[in-house]
Amino acid sequence: MVKLTMVARVTDGLPLAEGLDDGRDVPDADFYKQQAKSLFKNLSMGQIDASRMSVETGPYIFHYIIEGRVCYLTMCDRSYPKKLTFQYLEDLKNEFERVNGSQIETAARPYAFIKFDTFIQRTKKLYQDTRTQRNITKLNDELYEVHQIMTRNVQDVLGVGEKLDQVSQMSSRLTSESRIYADKARDLNRQALIRKWAPVAIVIGVVILLFWAKNKIW
Repeated sequence: MVKLTMVARVTDGLPLAEGLDDGRDVPDADFYKQQAKSLFKNLSMGQIDASRMSVETGPYIFHYIIEGRVCYLTMCDRSYPKKLTFQYLEDLKNEFERVNGSQIETAARPYAFIKFDTFIQRTKKLYQDTRTQRNITKLNDELYEVHQIMTRNVQDVLGVGEKLDQVSQMSSRLTSESRIYADKARDLNRQALIRKWAPVAIVIGVVILLFWAKNKIW
């Protein structure tokens, strides 16, 4: 059974649409939605290469396809047929491109196409019961194969991004610390110069003052 459906732009991970009624029967639905957004983030950073993938997470599994710089993602029970899931995503992709294709690149705010929820809900109902003649026909469609689509664990997929983020943060921290050390080194050099030449400057100043005072007196 389909549990969550989300659509996002791959170039920057911006959420474009979502099933508004999704997740009501899913414990910790917000947790899984956050995982989905993390997947979008990794895709936008180029950390995931596959244009189609299944990602296992707890009792569920994410499935996604990427077409035209848009990611169509859904989360289902593990027992739900993989072939039906990807045909469901294909239906979403075809309609989303038909209705919103010319506006995808210019969308500037999250969920700019939230009205697409109507199509998501209508299509999801068609796929809920795997025993309908329609879905049995789709399952028996030998022209649509999903065996080659990779399946990975969510920790493996998101872990790559987390490690790269840690390296990036460490690099930024080292750069910041290097600047601090450089500033401190300049301050120490300035103080050393002051300590070295200050007595000389004081002596010269005293001599000049005495010479000036002597000339005034005479």
